[in-house]
Amino acid sequence: MSKIHIILNGERRSLHVEPNDILLDVIRDKMGAKSPKCGCDRGDCGACTIFLNGKSVKSCNILAIEADEQEIVTLEGLSENGLTKLQEKFINMNSFQCGFCAPGITIAATELLNHNPNPTLDDVKEALSGNLCRCTGYTPILDAIMSCKK
Repeated sequence: MSKIHIILNGERRSLHVEPNDILLDVIRDKMGAKSPKCGCDRGDCGACTIFLNGKSVKSCNILAIEADEQEIVTLEGLSENGLTKLQEKFINMNSFQCGFCAPGITIAATELLNHNPNPTLDDVKEALSGNLCRCTGYTPILDAIMSCKK
């Protein structure tokens, strides 16, 4: 076992991990953040997307030990001070049905809007290309993101 230190949603935490522990499992099972989900275990679906040092990553593809001394933000961290404009749009426009994909898509879309506050529809589609949704057909998700343009 190795002791690591992670800043999760602004809180510095210390914990012990095995060399083969996956970051997604540690975030959910040892640190209590439930928004990142295990959908595929291969990085294909995007349900486990988090911010790692400000960049969106698939947490099922990262060993926990690699996150030592790193900063992680999950959907819980994005919502600490209330819903973001994007989250409000997702709710008001009924963008999700089951919600399984919502945390990963929210992280990916937040990253896009942070870097490009006026994206084209193609920009949004590209930003979400690593996130799968089986319920909506994507139209309400795309509409909500496009409504956040400045």
